[in-house]
Amino acid sequence: MADGMDGRGAVRRKGGLRLWLSACWLVVVVMVAVLAPWVAPHDPLAQDLFLGRMPPVWIHGAEPGYYLGTDSLGRDVLSRMIHGARIALSVALFAGVITALLGASLGLLAGFMRGWVDLVISRLIDIWMAFPPVLFSILLIAVLGPGLSSIIIAIVVIDWTRFARVVRAEAMAQGAMDYVQSARVAGRGRLGIMLVEVLPNVLPTVMVLLTLEMGIAVIVEAILSFVNLSISTDDPTWGGMISEGRASIHQAWWVLVFPLATLFLTVLAFSQLGEGLKDRFDPVLR
Repeated sequence: MADGMDGRGAVRRKGGLRLWLSACWLVVVVMVAVLAPWVAPHDPLAQDLFLGRMPPVWIHGAEPGYYLGTDSLGRDVLSRMIHGARIALSVALFAGVITALLGASLGLLAGFMRGWVDLVISRLIDIWMAFPPVLFSILLIAVLGPGLSSIIIAIVVIDWTRFARVVRAEAMAQGAMDYVQSARVAGRGRLGIMLVEVLPNVLPTVMVLLTLEMGIAVIVEAILSFVNLSISTDDPTWGGMISEGRASIHQAWWVLVFPLATLFLTVLAFSQLGEGLKDRFDPVLR
């Protein structure tokens, strides 16, 4: 018994550390993105071919004020990364929230109402998941045209099934609980039970999925930027910077390494935040 308690305590401590580290990194990224016009040292679109491929400040031959160097067009890498964070987080926020609202709503209806409602939504999920997600997203972007709104729509259309499946299973489990039966005996309607009794118990699962989905949205935006299917190629995006840096890795490694590391840490932070929240809200570990 003591070993079990120690094991759960270790999991909680590990989850708490993971939660705080990931949250701290995301807070820094969010603050930098919000304050981008004031904290970016240069205009991210300003070009100066005389300053092309200047190294970071700690390497000999660097240009003062260009802390992480410049790209092939003389644009400041740090400033472009900071403004790129605004685009990445905007996609993550809007796509994640809309996807969560749509998928969780359908999953809650299917899992609690059961019957023909569950049958229709479940078959819709099965049909939707038959499409390859990467090809589906590229097709949607090709039809809708490049732009942030198109990326958000593509992510919502593809990923709502993730929320719907998980929330459906959770709602079915909650619907079999004694408190739901007690509410029915007390004369409460099905809609009232679903919104007042079941929904609050499903929300922790939705929040965990939301953090994971935001990380996925950041990756999707970076991938589409990498293949020039996001926004204008002049606008600073992490994926666009990685694509450009890949072509000049031997001459200017910093153009690739810094945005790639930032993308990796941000996606990892979203993932670890979700795992930390799962450990925190998991009733078995409480």
